[in-house]
Amino acid sequence: MKKILTATFIALLVSTAQAAQENDKPNIVIILADDLGHGSLNSYGADEVHIRTPNIDQLAKDGRRFTDANTPSSVCSPTRYGLLTGRYDWRTDQKHGVVNTTDPLHIKTSRPTIATLLKSAGYQTAAIGKWHLGYGTGKADFTKPLSPGPLDLGFDYHFAVPQNHGDASGVYVRNTKVVGLRSNKLIPVGKSPYGRAYYGFDAPQRVDENVMDELTTDAIHWLDQQQADTPFFLYFAPVAIHFPYTPSSKTKGKSGSGLYGDWIHELDLSIGRILDKLDRMKATDNTLVIFTSDNGGVQMTEGDRPEAVAYRAGLKCNANWRGRKHSIYEGGFRVPFIARWPGHVPAATVCDETLSLVDMFATIGALLDQPALSKEEAGEDSFNVLPALLGDSISKPIRSSMIVHSPNGNFAIRSGAWKYIEGKASPTLKKKIPRRDELVTALYNLQDDPSEQKNLLSERPEVVKRLAGQLEKQRNSGRSR
Repeated sequence: MKKILTATFIALLVSTAQAAQENDKPNIVIILADDLGHGSLNSYGADEVHIRTPNIDQLAKDGRRFTDANTPSSVCSPTRYGLLTGRYDWRTDQKHGVVNTTDPLHIKTSRPTIATLLKSAGYQTAAIGKWHLGYGTGKADFTKPLSPGPLDLGFDYHFAVPQNHGDASGVYVRNTKVVGLRSNKLIPVGKSPYGRAYYGFDAPQRVDENVMDELTTDAIHWLDQQQADTPFFLYFAPVAIHFPYTPSSKTKGKSGSGLYGDWIHELDLSIGRILDKLDRMKATDNTLVIFTSDNGGVQMTEGDRPEAVAYRAGLKCNANWRGRKHSIYEGGFRVPFIARWPGHVPAATVCDETLSLVDMFATIGALLDQPALSKEEAGEDSFNVLPALLGDSISKPIRSSMIVHSPNGNFAIRSGAWKYIEGKASPTLKKKIPRRDELVTALYNLQDDPSEQKNLLSERPEVVKRLAGQLEKQRNSGRSR
C-alpha cells in the first residue's frame, strides 16, 4: 500500500511540475487599434486638454514605449496580413487597396500565422474584433458558413466585425456564421455611414454606438473561460478609432476635441476593461500585452468632419509627422507601440529601436523557440525584436532596412536615417490613381528632416542608388529576412 501511495505521489509531483512548466509560457494579448496615429495618446505627447488616455498610458508606465514602430502599409488589410503572417502583403496578389467585405480569405490556410505558432505550442487562441481579411474561397456568401476563415488559421474562436466599423455587412460573425441569421432572405435596412446600402442580411443589425462595448464584452467573456494551466493568445482588434465616430454615452462629450477625441476615449475605456480583467484573473504578471495600431490617423485640417474639428481644437493625431492614413509619408506608418510583461519588459522605459509590425511573427516565434521559423515559407519579412522588448543590450540595429507602401502601390524603403520613396503607383491600377501628388521620387534624411520637407534626391545620388537597388532586390528575392 505504501509503495502504491508513493508511486501515486510521485506521479502527482511529475504532473504538477509539467503543469508548472507549461504555465511558464506567457499568455499573449495583442491589441491592434484602428487608425490610431502616433500623437493620439498622452504617453505619446497628446495634451490632456484634448484627450485623456489613462488606461493605455498605464501600459506605458508599466512597460516599454517604442518611438519608431511602423506599420508595413498605411492602410488596414495589408498591415493585418503582415502582423499575422510576418510577410509583406504586397508579396500576394493584392498590390494595392484593401480587402473588401465579400472578398475571399486573404491568408492561405497553408501559411503559418502567429495563431498557428501559438496553437502548436499548446495555447488557446482567439481573434475578436475587426477582421478585414475575408472569408471563404470565392465571393463570400454570408448566408452560408464562412469557411475557410480564422478557424483555419490557428484560431480556436472568432467574433468579429467582418470588414470595417460601419461596413455594409451590418452584422457580426461568430466562428463561421453570421450571428442570429434567420434566413437567406434580404431585408431593407437603409444605408451605411459610408452612403452605401447595407446588404440587408436577415439577422440582428449592429448598432454602431454599441460595437466597442460588445466586442470588449465578448473578449472578456472568452478570457473568463480560460484555464489557469493553459496559456492563451488573444488577438483583440477594436474598431475604434475608425470612421464613423460613434462614442457611447459613457464617453460622448468627454474629450476636448469633439467626436474624434471621444472615440479615442472609447478605445481607452475598452483597453482598461481588458487590463482590469487580466488583473482579476491574476494573469497580469504572466501576460505579454502588446498595444499598437494598424496605420496612422486620418488627419484633416479643413471642413466639418470630426477629424478637422479635433485638429482645429489642437489635437495633432499623427504628432509632427507629415502625412496621414493612405499616405507614403511617415504619418501613415508611425504608430504607438507599447509592450508590457512584468518582470521581463522593463517598466517605464522608452526604446528607439526601429521595428515593423511584421516583426511580431518572428518575435513570438523566438519567445517560444518554435522551429517553424526555419521553414522556407514562414515569416519571410519578420525580424526577431524580442531583445528590444526585453531591454537587452543591442550592439547594432536589428533591422538594416524596412519596406513600407501606401494603398496606391507606392513603395518606400527605410535604412537608418534614410528614406527613399520610389514614387510609382501599382501597375495594376488601371483607372483612377489616388494620391497622385505623392508619386514623386524622393530621398529624405529623417534624422535631420523628420517632417520630410527637403528632397535630397539630386544631392545624394549614391544613397538613392543603394536604396533603390536594395528595394528591388528584396522585392525580387521573395523575402527580406
